[in-house]
Amino acid sequence: MGIRFPGESGDYTAARNRLLDQEIALRRAMEEVAAARRALPPGAAVAEDYVFKGAGADGSPIDVRLSELFTGGRDSLAIYNFMFPRDASDKRPGPKGGATALLKLDEGPCPSCVALLDQLEGTVEHVIPRLNFVVVAKSPLPRILAFAAERGWRRLRLLSSAGNNYNRDYFGETNAGSQMPMLNVFHRDRATIRHFWGSELLYAPADPGQDPRHVGTIEPLWNIFDLIPEGRGGNWEEQLSYPCCDSRTT
Repeated sequence: MGIRFPGESGDYTAARNRLLDQEIALRRAMEEVAAARRALPPGAAVAEDYVFKGAGADGSPIDVRLSELFTGGRDSLAIYNFMFPRDASDKRPGPKGGATALLKLDEGPCPSCVALLDQLEGTVEHVIPRLNFVVVAKSPLPRILAFAAERGWRRLRLLSSAGNNYNRDYFGETNAGSQMPMLNVFHRDRATIRHFWGSELLYAPADPGQDPRHVGTIEPLWNIFDLIPEGRGGNWEEQLSYPCCDSRTT
């Protein structure tokens, strides 16, 4: 379609052009999905003004209501459910140091959630001028804040949902009590807060060899792997640290 890279063969050019056609179709499909999402009719009003625990200006715990998360005149709010505690079947290594390392493994943070939040820690500064973004976890607030400090998170707003039913009501928790990495978006319509969208692809059947990818479009990590010959790496999984570049204790 007009460009040739140095030394490429005709076969490579033809295959690359066919791929480019697919990438153009994918771009159009992604925009169609985004437009359909924006065009959703009003969702159900949120029946409860959930009370979370957060850190006050002096660091002490304070109650924070769902309605109070709409700040700065912004009418959209995204809430990510951080699996902290992790799934009991997840045996990937926990933190190597800090207070979080003293927890039982199944009480610690999910490495996959941590990988996503590491990425969002850098992104959220550019997100919050347009919408409010919050991370909630079922663990007690001191435990959440301790891990955030160990991890070096400074921009993410983290709250504890241990004292309310938000996780259960909005599918961040199974009926058996296991935490799930759900992302929900809410919109404020004057005095009414409505549910706008949830990453329910998390619960949809996945094709063989695929993970749910319910937040795949906002996660650079896996999308970068899709650009290389090795792809997503088969059984490769996110870890809290890696032998090749272990510069942190958590």
